[in-house]
Amino acid sequence: MHPILRILGKGPGDGAERDGFVVTLWTYYEPATPREVPPADYADALQRLHAGMRELEVPTPLFTDRVEHAQRLVANREHTPALADADRELLGDTLRRLGRAIGERGGAGQLLHGEPHPGNVLTTGNGLLFVDLETCCRGPVEFDLAHAPAGVGAFYPGVDRDLLRECRVLVLAMITTWRWDRGDQLPNGRRLGAEWLDQIRAAVDRNDLNP
Repeated sequence: MHPILRILGKGPGDGAERDGFVVTLWTYYEPATPREVPPADYADALQRLHAGMRELEVPTPLFTDRVEHAQRLVANREHTPALADADRELLGDTLRRLGRAIGERGGAGQLLHGEPHPGNVLTTGNGLLFVDLETCCRGPVEFDLAHAPAGVGAFYPGVDRDLLRECRVLVLAMITTWRWDRGDQLPNGRRLGAEWLDQIRAAVDRNDLNP
């Protein structure tokens, strides 16, 4: 089985179309007792996922497409009516500057999961498995690592530390934007959005944004 399919738990040829609907069958993996995942294990699983993804050639949007979507939300007061002017400027400037800087530094990159945060990781008897790949995009691996817990990057070989730091601020700005979308349904989303705005301001004060 192809490495990426084995990692994700989906076998080749499992999809079928019936009456206009695509039916996909997935391999069942026995769940293991939930535990806190050591950063080294998380990094190893993500590295194997990326290795498998490098072997795939599929049309995929760039990570900057997602950044641009967040920028459109910030610019549209109708969709983000509760966002204060100063916060709107902060988010817009952060998304614009880091999206451009990371795009220039990260090069073409590779196929990524897009959101490999702990909520998209399953602990099974076969090890860690990543799910929910509808956010796949192409970009630097540091963009994926920015979604993982803070200690994971230290165990991922060849990481550009400065690029990872910038990606973390960029991802924070993106998920903060989602929380201020009037259609957001995440519980306590607005409270999280306010907390994350404070974190972005702190990152700006520390000069974590590429000038």
